[in-house]
Amino acid sequence: MKKLVLATNNKHKTGEFRSLLSSLGVEIVALDHFPQVGEIVEDAGTLEGNARKKAEEVFRATNLPALADDSGLEVYYLNGEPGVFSSRYSGPGATYESNCRKLLLAMRGVPPRRRAARFRCVLHFVAPDGVHASGEGICRGVITESPRGANGFGYDPVFLPEGSVKTLAELTAGEKNSLSHRARACKSMEPFLQSYFRAQ
Repeated sequence: MKKLVLATNNKHKTGEFRSLLSSLGVEIVALDHFPQVGEIVEDAGTLEGNARKKAEEVFRATNLPALADDSGLEVYYLNGEPGVFSSRYSGPGATYESNCRKLLLAMRGVPPRRRAARFRCVLHFVAPDGVHASGEGICRGVITESPRGANGFGYDPVFLPEGSVKTLAELTAGEKNSLSHRARACKSMEPFLQSYFRAQ
């Protein structure tokens, strides 16, 4: 069976990608299958740069088609922060909970009309013979005043998508996958990926 390597060790992301890309009909494997890859330092200054770097490094190490994402929460009141630093916003040893706490502290007292934010996901795909492709997905919403919900991961408990009465962490996996930034990024790349794997 054809394989697609995800440039991640994050089990939550892997589960989402397997669901979102199930139409490809390929085996989707994460980096736990390839210990030789090691840790990839995400030191680019943009989501695009990190996604490309991860995909290229994984492709070089496995010689298999590789797909990487870098996602960030961009809060307008905070001039786009945490952005590319979303996963390590609260410093060394950052956790989902500590990142959410720091964000809510930074937004304390900010009125509802100024709490707008967006999740952005950038994907990059690398395959043999110099094949490169990229896609992007955006989910707009607002930052809540306190965490809500126990599903999802990352900033999901404090992000209320546009048009929803539930945070991402209050949605079912299926509901989240119908509107999330990652879902929209996958949808933007799906035609290309389907065409690529059909031709292999």
